[in-house]
Amino acid sequence: MTTAKAALSPEERTYTESDLVPILETLFSWRDGDFRRRVPHAPPGILSEVRLLLNEVADRREHLANELSRVRKEVVKEGRFGERLTPGPGVGAWAESVESVNMLIDALVSPVSGAADVIDAVAKGDLSRRIDLDRSARGEVRRLGKAINGMVDQLALFNSEVTRVAREAGTEGRLGGSANLRGMSGSWRDLTEAVNTMSSRVAAQVRDIAVVTTAVAKGDLSRKVTVDAVGEMFELKNTVNTMVDQLSGFAEEVTRVAREVGTEGQLGGQAQVTGVSGVWKDLTDNVNFMANNLTSQVRSIATVATAVAQGNLSKKITVDAQGEILQLKDTLNTMVDQLSSFADEVTRVAREVGTEGKLGGRAEVKGVSGVWKDLTDNVNSMARNLTYQVRNIAQVTTAVANGDLTRKIDVDAQGEILELKSTMNTMVEQLSSFASEVTRVAREVGTEGQLGGQAQVRGVSGVWKDLTDNVNSMANNLTSQVRQIAAVSSAVAQGNLSKKITVDAQGEMLQLKDTLNTMVDQLSSFADEVTRVAREVGTEGQLGGQARVKGVSGVWKDLTDNVNSMANNLTYQVRNIAEVTTAVANGDLTRKIDVNAQGEILALKTTVNRMVDQLSSFASEVTRVAREVGTEGQLGGQARVEGVEGTWKRLTESVNELAGSLTTQIRAIATVTSAVARGDLTRSIAIEAQGELAELKDNINSMVGSLRETTQANQEQDWLKSNLARISRLMQGHRDLLEVAKLTMSELTPLVSARYGAFYAIDPEHERELILIGGYGVRPDRGPRQRFVFGEGIVGQAAEEGRHIVLNDVPPQFITIDSGLSRSTPAQIVVLPILFENRVLGVLELASFTPFGEVHHDFLTQLVETIGVTMNTIIANSRTEDLLTESQRLTRELQERSDELQRQQEELRRSNAELEDKAALLAKQNRAIEIQNFQIEQARRTLEERAEQLAVSSRYKSEFLANMSHELRTPLNSLLVLAKLLTENAEGNLTSQQVEFARTIHSAGSALLQLINDMLDLSKVEAGRMDIHPIQVSLPKMVDLLEAAFAPLAQDKGLSLTVDVEPDVPHELRADEQRLQQVLRNLLSNAVKFTPRGEVKLRVSMAPPDIDFDDDSLHDCTDLLAFQVIDTGIGIAPDKREVIFEAFRQADGTTSRKYGGTGLGLAICRDIARLLGGEIHVDSELGKGSTFTLYLPASYNGPLAATDPGTARRQLMTPPSEEPATTAPEPPLPLDLPLPELVEPPVETPSQWQGDDPLNGAKILIVDDDIRNVFALTSVLERHGSTVVYAENGREGIEQLERNEDVALVLMDIMMPEMDGWATTSAIRRMPQFADLPIIALTAKVMRGDREKSIASGASDYVPKPVDVDRLLERLRGWLSRGRGATSDSSASSPEGS
Repeated sequence: MTTAKAALSPEERTYTESDLVPILETLFSWRDGDFRRRVPHAPPGILSEVRLLLNEVADRREHLANELSRVRKEVVKEGRFGERLTPGPGVGAWAESVESVNMLIDALVSPVSGAADVIDAVAKGDLSRRIDLDRSARGEVRRLGKAINGMVDQLALFNSEVTRVAREAGTEGRLGGSANLRGMSGSWRDLTEAVNTMSSRVAAQVRDIAVVTTAVAKGDLSRKVTVDAVGEMFELKNTVNTMVDQLSGFAEEVTRVAREVGTEGQLGGQAQVTGVSGVWKDLTDNVNFMANNLTSQVRSIATVATAVAQGNLSKKITVDAQGEILQLKDTLNTMVDQLSSFADEVTRVAREVGTEGKLGGRAEVKGVSGVWKDLTDNVNSMARNLTYQVRNIAQVTTAVANGDLTRKIDVDAQGEILELKSTMNTMVEQLSSFASEVTRVAREVGTEGQLGGQAQVRGVSGVWKDLTDNVNSMANNLTSQVRQIAAVSSAVAQGNLSKKITVDAQGEMLQLKDTLNTMVDQLSSFADEVTRVAREVGTEGQLGGQARVKGVSGVWKDLTDNVNSMANNLTYQVRNIAEVTTAVANGDLTRKIDVNAQGEILALKTTVNRMVDQLSSFASEVTRVAREVGTEGQLGGQARVEGVEGTWKRLTESVNELAGSLTTQIRAIATVTSAVARGDLTRSIAIEAQGELAELKDNINSMVGSLRETTQANQEQDWLKSNLARISRLMQGHRDLLEVAKLTMSELTPLVSARYGAFYAIDPEHERELILIGGYGVRPDRGPRQRFVFGEGIVGQAAEEGRHIVLNDVPPQFITIDSGLSRSTPAQIVVLPILFENRVLGVLELASFTPFGEVHHDFLTQLVETIGVTMNTIIANSRTEDLLTESQRLTRELQERSDELQRQQEELRRSNAELEDKAALLAKQNRAIEIQNFQIEQARRTLEERAEQLAVSSRYKSEFLANMSHELRTPLNSLLVLAKLLTENAEGNLTSQQVEFARTIHSAGSALLQLINDMLDLSKVEAGRMDIHPIQVSLPKMVDLLEAAFAPLAQDKGLSLTVDVEPDVPHELRADEQRLQQVLRNLLSNAVKFTPRGEVKLRVSMAPPDIDFDDDSLHDCTDLLAFQVIDTGIGIAPDKREVIFEAFRQADGTTSRKYGGTGLGLAICRDIARLLGGEIHVDSELGKGSTFTLYLPASYNGPLAATDPGTARRQLMTPPSEEPATTAPEPPLPLDLPLPELVEPPVETPSQWQGDDPLNGAKILIVDDDIRNVFALTSVLERHGSTVVYAENGREGIEQLERNEDVALVLMDIMMPEMDGWATTSAIRRMPQFADLPIIALTAKVMRGDREKSIASGASDYVPKPVDVDRLLERLRGWLSRGRGATSDSSASSPEGS
């Protein structure tokens, strides 16, 4: 029987043809179209993965077939055009196939749906819809669209004309309009003429009333309604005439009051209008109120102005005022104060000069400027001159103060007195000009009604200029207010009720503004109601509506009642017609109009009934064709409607033509889509088509082409990723560069279709040279060069530049590839440097008969990165081993030289008696001893230097492990948390298979986490930094936990697990419980893993006395316990019993491939056992089983002394501890971290929280720079009702806290950019409001001292990543409960587990 090899390596498993038969049979079934068949089974390994992938492909294909069948049934049989294919689990070409089919259905359904929507809209009275005919619409689709759109246009024309007339007459008030009869005939023309007759009759009567109301609106109250009318129109006529009489009386009274106040100056007048009420009475009261306010304000201002004119400056304006009147009040009062101050000073100076004869006095008037300041200066100058001249000037100024501006200074003067004389005379002229201008503006505004006038006073400044500006500002304000009131009144008079007074106003002007606006609102309300009823009846067809206008009476109320009466009369007849048309619009063609009618309504009734008969016949035929085509799938059907003509006949012909055209085209499209659904991507649509169907044809053909290309691209990517993963797995675990080069050449070269290959690596002795360490297809006599220097040849140039080099069109004899039958020249050579962190580690050269494809280049680019990582790891491990070997050699040499020195010193002591006779010999020996001492000192210094180098290397290694731990734990945290959430399937939307996938992801991540923990433990042991913390351990409890943890695993493998504890074993022992459990768990895990059948036993007893221990101190121990793990597994060969205790080593190279594992567990266990003060012994027989025994004293006495070089090395590297014994220990790795092979310790399921869950409603801040961890933790917390806010670094975290002071707890990552977690925690603790805020530190580094540093910075608790979700939630609940109880008990202790 022939076999098929899974790989070329001898370590790979092989498969027989019988293993491949199920896959072949399944592929035959799929070829024949039966995708229900699945690959039933496959042996473990890569073939099992192939089986899973094939079955997954079949699942996706079956899903697509089921969806196509379902949509076909829904569309063809049920007529549901909205059904589409549901996307399956696949991406790429799978998703594009579903999308393309859905686009095909959309393109077919769209024209039919568009026509149906328009026809349905017409039936429902919506004539705004049209079939959208863009440029892509051609052929029958365009013809159908034009026919339907033409029908809708004719109906819309009739509707728009009747609606226009109704709107003009009923809504816009434009009487006399008539509907255009062009293009109408039959009943539509008769109905239109009836509407025109009604419009002309109503227009005559309404226009006469409108003439009167328009005259009233324009202020002409002499007109009255004189048209002959009866009934309600007669009542309306009387009402309008009465309204005109009342308005005339109101206007006369208001005009009288305005004339008395504004023209005749008679204040206190009141308007007396009898018989008015409502708005008119309110308006009358407002006019009277305005007159009263103006009277009191103007009289007060006049009193003060009269007093100032009379020289009395003690009075001021005290009346209440607002707006511009208030400004005028303040201005006059300020003027009086300045005049009073000026008068006091002038009086004093005048008294001193004129009465007391004190010349030289000066008037001091503060706060004045302009003319008043000039006048003060002139007075002071006058005081320095003669009294006679001053008196003359005083007479003139007194005249000015009294309002007499006709006087001027006529005294003779010279010099400064002359200038004063001219100045005063000029001032009088300016004041005269100012007074005349103000008088002119007041006359124009107040008497003549000319608004907008401005006072023009030239050459003035100061107070006079300000007063002029104030007068002009007052005039402007009055102008804008009055003009806007006039504009609104004119708009109301013209029927425009949309305008209102918006100008700013105060006082009585504000009241007038509000009154007019209220009047407009009431008129607008009346107009809106009447318009609404008219629109509902005439435009929207809503019969039965009534106009409801609140607060109106008189003519307005009568007019409202008339409108309501007209609406009631029309409602009964129209509703019967509407019921039938509505039934037709709703698809009910059994109803007809049966109401009694005459005239045009009777003609309308007959026309509508005849239309219903024709529509019924047409609908039944179209429904039959639609059912045959759309539901039963019978293409080619034709509609036959007899007795129709015009639009209905053309519509029937269009439907038949549409059905025939669609039949041909859909059948062609269905043929191609069926082929695509079967996986046949070679077919294309060849039928002729136009418009959107042509685009659909092109799209489907393009879809098939894209599907072919996408399928090929996906196959190439699958090939690339799977081979990258396969070769990466093959390189794992190798520690020899030559083996890696050989493996790479043997696997890589044929994989990329190359026929020649060479692998060069950096020469350890010359960093700038490359040496050949592997090849493929090379000849011994004509092989590749053995060595290259950087920059030498293409290989050296690629290493020098650090980039790929591709050689095309290789010339003959440049290089040949030989076989037994031929010798050929390659077509292409590619040279790739192997880099690690931009450092060249080697060069890979490949040659092929054909050019390498794009996927080959991508594959090689990604693979050399993986090779670089592997080579760097091997080189680093090799250097570490060399350093360790050198350190051990130096230690041995030092010990030998020390023994030699001691021996020589002993000989010297024995020869002391002969010193007197052998002085010369002694001197010679002393010189020899000095030379030896010097050599020993040199050796000691060399050893110290090597030890220092080893310590630096160890420190670098520890830092590297710490960083790698952080970088690996960070993504593992989100992976494990999200995988656990998926396994819980809280929403129940995952299948059992998907939940199993999530469990597999969680288990794989847990295994990777255990590997990281093992690496950290190994580094701690090698660095001498693993601490032991002995406590009292309950032996029965610990044994029970171990049994509960491993019993399910043993049962799953069909093994028997027994635990036997001897009676004489003490119940308690003193040891580090975590480390002891770690050792026993590893031994039990290995026993279960390497035992295919039989049993596993854990036996605890007192150690027998005849054991041969490596450490003699154990012989003297009287309480020595023996923990034996016995299995019936594969056993260990005698020559491999020591190898298994070495790091990264297993008994056989194939063990890791078959059973997994890294070979770290036993190495760590042996070192931990010695740290616990014990030893591990092994007794095994190949093929029969093994017994691993841990000998441990019941009372911890410290670690054992070093007996082997490895232990000596570790102790040599261990620095002396200077920390006190009471220092808090480094947090050990949690016991509940998953172990290899899914060995998980028994973790008690957290009990359901009793009472209110503290997490529900709590706001929690997450500070983490890794968005994956934020997403994972947020998903967990929001599931329990918490509100989450997050920040990407420490600074943003502090800003979030300041914005959200109600945060109840903080989850703080340690390793962050800008501001790490420790600095952020310290900064938060310095903020008083967050002094007691719980802060839990999260870190993926978990190295020595992290916990102490976190607590010292102010953290409340410390949790390593990846976090255990259940334990993290328990800690959060504890801290939140403590925080809520802190107000009542500030001294509460921290929660358990902190």
